[in-house]
Amino acid sequence: MSTPGQDRLVGFRRAGRGGTYSEQAVLGGHAPRDQRIGDSLPFDDGRHLVAHRFVVDEAYLLDAQAYEEWLDLLTDDVHYIMPVRVTTALGAGFDSSPGMAHFDENKYSLSRRVARFLTEHAWTEDPPSRLRHYVTNVRTFATEKDDHLIVESAELLFRSRGDVNEAALVSCGREDLLRFEDRWKVARRTIFIDESVIRMQNLAIFL
Repeated sequence: MSTPGQDRLVGFRRAGRGGTYSEQAVLGGHAPRDQRIGDSLPFDDGRHLVAHRFVVDEAYLLDAQAYEEWLDLLTDDVHYIMPVRVTTALGAGFDSSPGMAHFDENKYSLSRRVARFLTEHAWTEDPPSRLRHYVTNVRTFATEKDDHLIVESAELLFRSRGDVNEAALVSCGREDLLRFEDRWKVARRTIFIDESVIRMQNLAIFL
């Protein structure tokens, strides 16, 4: 029987039902473990409509780079993770680079990144990128708690910066855990990038 530490040596295990990537991440120990139950909710279900509106409204905030407002959409115990994808055989049991993630962040680290954008030292985003987050294929799932929802979505990010470099595209899938506090907020986000090599100068953006 392997230990959690041994599992991490070969990369993040494929997190199926009953598990999350946050459990295996450096900063994910505090993250909520809530999981989906049952099939996806009908598109006319009120819970799905709320969740769909949430991810679309959030995309507009990210397009506008209104990052301070975006932080208000995250819970204090949020975990934000994007494992480094690798190509492995189906039976390998893992699909990411050993213990590595492009993003493995909590609310504090995300807030520090946002704070840096507001200084004169954020050279990667000065002048700022032109962004467009396209969010589609939204599915919503209930959990065991009425105030928690799992939301799956597909995202395509268009990013253009300056007048010389070619624009870049990033395709990914996301699984969010939304929790209702004073309003709906992201309590956990797992980002599944669709490439093992990201063709972008830097990742000074949010997905």
